[in-house]
Amino acid sequence: MAKNIIEKPPFHFDEVLLSKSLLDMKYILRYKEVDDKGRYLYWDQFQWRVDENDDPKKAWFATKFARAAKLKKITLYDKSDKPFSFCMPDTLQAKLFKISNLAGQGIIPHHSIKSQYLISSLVMEEAISSSQLEGASTTRKVAKEILVSKRNPRTPDEQMIVNNYLLMKEIQSIKDEALTVDMILSLHKIATNHTHDNDNIAGQLRKSDDIVIMDMDDNILHQPPSFSLLPNRLKKLCNFANEAHTGEDGSVFIHPIVKAIILHFMIGYEHPFSDGNGRTARALFYWFMLKSGFDYFEYISISKFLKEAPKKYSMSYLYSEIDDNDLTYFIYYQVDMILRAIDDLLEYLQKKSVEYEEITNLLKDSSLNERLNFVQKDIVKKAIKNPGRVFTGLEVAADYDIAPTTARKYLKELVAYKILANYKDGRTIAYIAPANLGDILKER
Repeated sequence: MAKNIIEKPPFHFDEVLLSKSLLDMKYILRYKEVDDKGRYLYWDQFQWRVDENDDPKKAWFATKFARAAKLKKITLYDKSDKPFSFCMPDTLQAKLFKISNLAGQGIIPHHSIKSQYLISSLVMEEAISSSQLEGASTTRKVAKEILVSKRNPRTPDEQMIVNNYLLMKEIQSIKDEALTVDMILSLHKIATNHTHDNDNIAGQLRKSDDIVIMDMDDNILHQPPSFSLLPNRLKKLCNFANEAHTGEDGSVFIHPIVKAIILHFMIGYEHPFSDGNGRTARALFYWFMLKSGFDYFEYISISKFLKEAPKKYSMSYLYSEIDDNDLTYFIYYQVDMILRAIDDLLEYLQKKSVEYEEITNLLKDSSLNERLNFVQKDIVKKAIKNPGRVFTGLEVAADYDIAPTTARKYLKELVAYKILANYKDGRTIAYIAPANLGDILKER
C-alpha cells in the first residue's frame, strides 16, 4: 500500500456511513461531492478551500457523505479485495456528454479529410508522446524520420517509439475483438519488443514481487498485488471489459469512456509487467474507445498532455488508491486530458482547413486546379511555404496513408508539371521544391 507521503483523509466511506457524530445538517446542505467550481478535490486540497470559519473535518465529512450517496461500486475481483468505486457528479457527466456529443456529430469531416489530413501523422503523435512520457529523449523530428523511413532503431529510445507506433496500429486491427489475457500479453510484447528495462521480458508477466512504484524521493507510492495472483486477476479484468454495462435488463450502466479509463487505471494498479505497464494501459484505453465506436480517438494523443504534467498523472492514481479506491479522481483527470486532446485535434483540423482553402484559392485560375488531387495540392502548399524542401515517396506515403508506389506516382506528376524537381540521393529519388514555385504557378 502507498505510504503516507501525502496527508490521508480524516474519514472514509465506511466511517461516514456508520458514524453520526459529525453529521451536521448545516454542512450537509452546504458541501456536496464537488466544490463550487465543480472540482472533485482530494483532502490535501479540499481542507484549504472550505468556507471561512467552517470546520474542515466537518466539511469533509459532509462531502464524503454526498459522495457516498452517489457511489457506484464495481466488482472486479474477490469479495476479500477492497472494492473499487466511482461517483458521477453533474460536472463529470457534462464532460462525458461533450465528448460523446462530438462523436455523434462526427468530429472528422466526411469529405475524405480523414484519409488526407490526419492519417499516420496523428498516430505518430501518440507513439512519440507515449514514448516521451516513459522517458524517451529522442526529438520529434528524429522520431518522425524513424517512422517515415522505417529504418532500424539505433537506440532504446528509438525502439520504444517504433514499438509504440506498431502498438497503435495493432489496436486499430483488433478493436472488434474481446479482451483476453493473451491479447494483453500480445500488446505488451509489441510495446516492449527488443527492450530490456527492469529485466522485462516482452509479453510475459512479472515473476516476482520486488516491483514497487516510487516517487523521486524513494517514497513507495504503490505496492502491486502479488505476481502469483496476476493470471487470475487479469482474467477477471478481461471479464469486466467484455461484460455489457449497458444498464439494460438490470445490468449496471458504466459509460464507455469511464470504462476505458478504469481499464487504464487497473493495468497501472495491477502492474503485471516488469516494464511497459503505462504503455500497455494506454493501449487498452485506446482499444476500448475504438471498440465503443469513438473512431476519432485513432487521431487523438492523450500522452501528449499527460507528459506535460506527469506528477499530476501519478497523483491521480495515488488519490484514488488512498481515498477508498475511489476511481473518480483518476476519471476526472483523464476526462480533462481527453477534452484538451480533442480541442487540440479541432484546432489542427481548423488550421488544415484554412491552409487547404488558401492553396485552392491560389490555384483557382490555374489549369492545374482540376488536374491535381488533394494530396498533390497539399504538397504544393508545403512546397510554397518551404522553398527547397525535399519530399520522398516514403514520407508522402506515411503522411497520407497511401502506398509508396502511389506516392511516387503523385510526385512524378508534380515533376512533369514543373512544380517539383527530382534528383537522386543515394538509392532514393528525392523531390525538391523550387524557390520560384509561386511564379511557376502563376504562369500555369
